[in-house]
Order: sequence, then structure tokens, then C-alpha cells
Amino acid sequence: MLRCALAICAKDLRLVLTRGAGLAQALLLGLLLVFLFSLSLDAGERLSAQAAATMFWLASAFCQVLVFTLLYALEEANGARLGLLLLPAPIQAVWLGKAAVGLLLLLTAQAVFVPAIFVFLGQHLGPGWPLALAGLFLVDAGMGASGSLLGALSVGQAGRESLLSVVLFPLLVPLLLAGIRLTALALIPAASPDLAFAREGAGSWLGMAAAFDALFLAAGLALFPYVYSGED
Repeated sequence: MLRCALAICAKDLRLVLTRGAGLAQALLLGLLLVFLFSLSLDAGERLSAQAAATMFWLASAFCQVLVFTLLYALEEANGARLGLLLLPAPIQAVWLGKAAVGLLLLLTAQAVFVPAIFVFLGQHLGPGWPLALAGLFLVDAGMGASGSLLGALSVGQAGRESLLSVVLFPLLVPLLLAGIRLTALALIPAASPDLAFAREGAGSWLGMAAAFDALFLAAGLALFPYVYSGED
């Protein structure tokens, strides 16, 4: 299954990077959200760390919807979904491969969003960045697993972008909340009294993110065959 998942990941990544349009739309949407929010600030004003982290994860969540909508549209546009269903491997390989490429694309987008947060929202890197980095990878893993599972719900549906966002966003609320709290750690200045308080609760937020990762991974392995091949 792992070999098949890697092949699907490589195939999707090659198609997305060759076409480029879908990834560019996701990047532009995230950057537009950050830039428009920066217009509400006065000159020289610095946004709070938690508010900046909220904008970062909001941009990431919208990017996730566009990325997984694009990934599952690749086979629909060419009528190739049946070919994936007939692969001599467990169908979960499709879920795993698309989750992997979705995670890579999301990390790529976030590598663009982070400088935008610093430039447009007046943020600076604080001493809590190691915990924030661990939280980012945990939250991104959960977003990849859930996006790959629920993205299959939009296959063959009209208005699939809105369907995916309506189903996905409520499920991501606890995971995004953990991401916001942990990412804020990287933006709190060393001299701020809030830093010690934020560090005390970091373990709980990391545990919540890990628990939701396990939940989404288990749900993907168990439910993806029914979600993706239900109509066939």
C-alpha cells in the first residue's frame, strides 16, 4: 500500500506543479486574506500574537479546501477515478497518497504565509518557536488526513468547493484552535508576561492536536473505501 501511495503522491504532485493554477489560487487567497486584514491596522501598529496566529490558520484552512478540491478534481476531469478503484492495492492508498501531497502543498503555502504575517501584521519571531513548530506539523498532519478523507465527498458533486468547506470547517475547529494557541507562542515577545502562561498550556494543546491526528487517521483508514467508491 505504501508503494502505491507514494506513486499517487508523485503523480498528483507532478500534475499540480505542471499546471500551477490551483496552487497559485490557494496562495493568492491566503495572501489576500492577510493583506486585507493588515489594512485595518494603523501605521506602525502591531497585531496581537493570537490574532496574527488566527489569520495564519484561517489562510491555511481556506488553502486546504482549495488544495484538496483540486487534488480530487484531477481524476474527475479525466474520468480516471475508476482506474484508481481498480488498482491492485488497498483503496486506502489513494487516501494516503493524496493526504501526503496535500500536506506537502499546505506546508509550501504556509512557507509563504509566515513571511506575510511578519511583513503585513508586524510580527516578530519569539523564543517559543520550537513548540510552535511542533504544533504546526501536528495540526498540518490532521488537516491533511481530514482533508483527504472529506475531499472524497466532493467527488462528482456540483458546488464541491462549498460542500467540502461546509463539512470540513466544523470538524477542524478544535484542531485549528490548538494551532492558533501554539502558533501564538512563536509570536509572543520574550519580555511579555503572557509567554510563561502560554507555555504552561502548550502540552495540553499538543496533546489535543495529537489526539485529533489519531482520530482522523483512524477515520481515514476505516471510512475512505466507503466514501470514495460508494457510487461505484
